[in-house]
Formats: sequence, C-alpha cells, structure tokens
Amino acid sequence: MRPIDYEVLGGFFVAMVVIGFVSVRKIKGPKDFFVGGGRVPWWLAGVSLHVSGYSGVIFVAMAGVAYRYGFTLYIWWALPSVLAAAVGVYAFAWRWAVLRLQLNIESPTEYLAVRYGVATQQLIAWCGVTLKLFDVGAKWAALGILLHGFTGMPFAAAVLISGGISLLYVTVGGLWADLYTDFAQFLVQLVAGLVLFVTVVRRLGGAGSIFGLWARLPAGHARPFNGPYTPWFVAGYILVSTLSGNGGTWNQAIRFIAAPTGKSAIRSAWLSGALYLIWPLILFFPMWAGPLLVPKLSDPTQLYPILALKFLPPGLLGLSLAAMFAATMSMTTSDTNAISAVITRDILPRLSGRFRQLDPRRRLQFARWSTLGFTGLTLVVGLEVSHFGGVIGLVVAWYGALVGPIAIPMLCGLLPAFKHADSTAAVLSILAGLAAFVLAACLQANVTWRVSAPILSSAAAFASMAWARRNSPVPDRVASLMGALRRGAALPESVNTL
Repeated sequence: MRPIDYEVLGGFFVAMVVIGFVSVRKIKGPKDFFVGGGRVPWWLAGVSLHVSGYSGVIFVAMAGVAYRYGFTLYIWWALPSVLAAAVGVYAFAWRWAVLRLQLNIESPTEYLAVRYGVATQQLIAWCGVTLKLFDVGAKWAALGILLHGFTGMPFAAAVLISGGISLLYVTVGGLWADLYTDFAQFLVQLVAGLVLFVTVVRRLGGAGSIFGLWARLPAGHARPFNGPYTPWFVAGYILVSTLSGNGGTWNQAIRFIAAPTGKSAIRSAWLSGALYLIWPLILFFPMWAGPLLVPKLSDPTQLYPILALKFLPPGLLGLSLAAMFAATMSMTTSDTNAISAVITRDILPRLSGRFRQLDPRRRLQFARWSTLGFTGLTLVVGLEVSHFGGVIGLVVAWYGALVGPIAIPMLCGLLPAFKHADSTAAVLSILAGLAAFVLAACLQANVTWRVSAPILSSAAAFASMAWARRNSPVPDRVASLMGALRRGAALPESVNTL
C-alpha cells in the first residue's frame, strides 16, 4: 500500500471515533444507550440491519467459497437473508417494537422473564452471550487476516487495533454511535465495492462480461448448488437466516426494538431485504471472477486483498480496506451493544439486587463497563481462532449451528401459535439442539448436517411440546402477552412487571 492508502485508512478510523463522541450528546441514560430511546428512523435502522449482517468474514471465508464454488454463495448466503426479511415483515419485526412499547424492554431477552420465567430467561441469556463470544471473535480474526494481507502487519496487532478502535466509539456512544457509523460505513463500502466492480468488469472486457463470465469459469460455478452447498444445506441455512435475522442474532432484534412504531420496524425490514437482494450481486462479482483474474490461487481466503492490490489505484486501495473494516466493525459493535443490553438489563440484576436499585447514571456506567469487558473477551477468542476451526469453522460450524437452538424459543415465543409452549418446552428445545450439535461433531458429519441438525432438532422439540400441551390452560401473563402481540393492545399492569 502507498502512503495515501494509509492516510485514507487513518482518516476513516478518525471519522469513526469522531462520530462516536458526537453521538454522546444523544445519550441521556441507559435507554438511549441500548435502544436509541425508541426514536430510530426506519431508513437508518434498515441500512444498519443490512450492513451489520456483513463482516470481514465476507472478504475472507466467503471470498474463498466464491472462488471455489461460484454463484452458489449468493444462493445460500444472500437469498436466505432476503427471505428472512420477508418473514420478519409479517411475523417478527413489528412484534419487537410492540414489546418495547408495551413492556418497556431494552434488551431482546428481557421479555422472556414474562414469557417463560426468570430461570429460562437466564439460561437463554447466558447461552447467547457465550455463543456470541465465538461469533464476534471470528469477525475480529477475519479482520486481522485482511489487515495482514494488505499491510503485512502481524495478525495479533491487526486484531487488537481494529478491536480497540471499535471498542472506543461504541463504548462512548452506544446504539446511536453504532447506527451513525453503520451508515457511514455503508457509504464507504458502497463506493469501494462499486469501484472494484467497475474495474473488474472493464478488465474482463466490458459490460457483456457480467453475463458472459460464467461460461469462462470452471464447470459448476454457474450452478445454484455446488460442492458441499447442496439444496439441503441451503434449506437449513434459510432456517438459520430467518431466525438469526429476525432476532436470534440479538443486534437485529435491537434495531426492531428501537423503532418508534411497528410500521417503522416493518419498513426497516423491507429496506434491509431489498439491499440484500441487490448489493451482494455487485460485491461478490469480483470474487466470482477470481479464477480468471488470479488463477491457481493456493489460499482463496486471500483473494479479495489480492484483487484490491492488483486492480485498485492508490487511495482507492486504502478505501477498499476501510470498507472491509467498515463491514466488520459494523457487525461487531452492533453485537457488542446488544450483548451489553442483555448483561446490564437481564443478567446483572439477577445476580445481585443492588443492580436493580441503581440510578440511571450508574446503570449507564455499568452498560459501558459491560461493553468493555465483553469486547475484551471477544478479542481473546479472535487471537485464538485457530483452536476453534478457523474463521469459517467458527461462523458456520459453531455459530451457524448453535444460533438456532437459542433463537427457537425466543422467536417462537412471540407467536400466538405456540402460546402453549412453556418453559419446559424452551429448555428441552435448547438441549435437543445442543445434543444434535455434539452428535454431529462426534460423527464428523458434513457441513449440511452440522448446520441443519441442531436447528431442526430444536424446532421439533419445541413444536412437539407445544402440541402436547395444546389442551393445557395458558397462564394469564402469557395470554395477555399474546393478546398484545396479536392486536397491539395495552397489557394489564400485572403483566408489566419486568
């Protein structure tokens, strides 16, 4: 990289920190820190929902998938996110906003105390926090690999620098800093992605190469299903994406919770889905063309840095690296904010009664300390990523497989169709998913079963328990909650006791 590239990258980092500190003016208390005071505009939340679904993993592990297997990456990664957004519009997005309006929640697991009881809420909260350690750690590792590929910086230093900058602005500015930096980061990613796309298209022979590319690529690269990414794998990943994108990944739920109204949350989901439908086609194109541009690449995870170094002029190369930072920092900081909400609102108050008596100023301090502590732990995981199967192993084999069992009771618990499912159903569904994950790992099952078996086992256990209890009376608090989520009616005062 040239000096101007480092200047561009440095300017990006400075801008992110400045946005974080400017956002402090909007933070008056914990509610502003976690859910933006419930005043987040739909367009800002929609862009954030979209961009926080990306990370450096796209430019490392997914670039390797595109290089080896071609168009199937769009089929199993992007399209499931579009379908997830469509499901969210009708089933989940608006319900999260109603929960905040009716129960005054500030975290995605807070309502579970009413739905299933405190013990089950704590199980889900602790499992989710632990799982996110691995997921966010993988994102830092991917960013470290990218920075090393561009600059030669040692991997550990790259992880610590990227994590430290993100930690600084999200700890100070909370959700507002996350949202504003998400929007800025999307603009950076948009410019860098379009520049590389146009450069590659010209290199391949012009606009006609967009459609003519596939005949020139290795056999199978134009197929919707290729290599290990079979229809069964895609079906399983659709379930994972639907649960993850509608609240199973807590940072997504937070954006819906922060919406002023249910209609605003629905608009955000539509915008996010539309972006997932269009933008990956542009972003992934240089990766799909990789076998022609960089033939016989021994390590496909290095594809994107090689393409950027080869085709982008000075200055734009730095912008391209900034775009990769932007994608990862968007996802990791939004995850960290959501985890901080769960720790501060749901876990700490149950560990000690003193936390329930704190004034808003002290609770805001603890929110920032929990953000700091969690991020520090994720950086440790990122530095030790090789012990967990590498980046793709953490994201797909670990997080992709385990997010389902945690998300099933969270999201299905919002639906009146499952109103008979109680805390026993929630716990058994989690245990069934975990058992399936362990069994698939012990049997060294392929990636399809490692992703699908846990979520299918969890869903089957939850649905079976709901059906078995279909004639049992529904507790008053659950019946009132279901009525409110179905009609948007006011909850009785006796239910609003979080």
